[in-house]
Amino acid sequence: MSKDDVTARLERYAELVIETNKRFNLTGAKTREELEPHIADSLTLAPYVVGPLVDIGSGGGLPAIPIAIATGVRVTLIESTSKKAQFLAHALEELGLEGEVVAQRAEVAAHDERLRERFACGTARAVATAPTVAELLLPFLAIGGVAILQRGTMDAREHSALEDASLMLGARVESETTLDQSRRIVFVRKTGATPLRFPRRTGVPEKRPLCL
Repeated sequence: MSKDDVTARLERYAELVIETNKRFNLTGAKTREELEPHIADSLTLAPYVVGPLVDIGSGGGLPAIPIAIATGVRVTLIESTSKKAQFLAHALEELGLEGEVVAQRAEVAAHDERLRERFACGTARAVATAPTVAELLLPFLAIGGVAILQRGTMDAREHSALEDASLMLGARVESETTLDQSRRIVFVRKTGATPLRFPRRTGVPEKRPLCL
């Protein structure tokens, strides 16, 4: 895909988000100017992604749709809110992207044999704690795959909890890249099968994060 084609698709994606946001609450960004930094932030992950990619809690499609536009990887978007899932399916079709939308909670979808331990990369633009995101995301990854976590500042307690939780989930914190004082990317490598009890039932990973 040419650079001009990528730019055109990113612009069309932004239009779709802003248009849809007028009908229901898809994202907090209400204008193109407010959305553009979020798209740019999503694209910081693109150099690290290989397909197939799974994204949980996809919402309005960040970061997965900009990544798919930039890299061409196949994406599976996990989004339980029906209106948002419908938007994502429309966006994939409109933008000519290869992928699918699964309208389920991650806690449920991760126990589907068709989806469990099938992906090379995983992302989640979540506001939950790092151990919660790890529990929800790592079951989707194949052994050798990597969870690419966008995080803000993490104190020593949360970082230690992520390391311990990753070991419980069949993974290890591999490395970390700091983008600026408030943004970082943490890479968690899947080293073995995730025990079948994970993720725990709906709502539990967020209410009772592992190792915190």
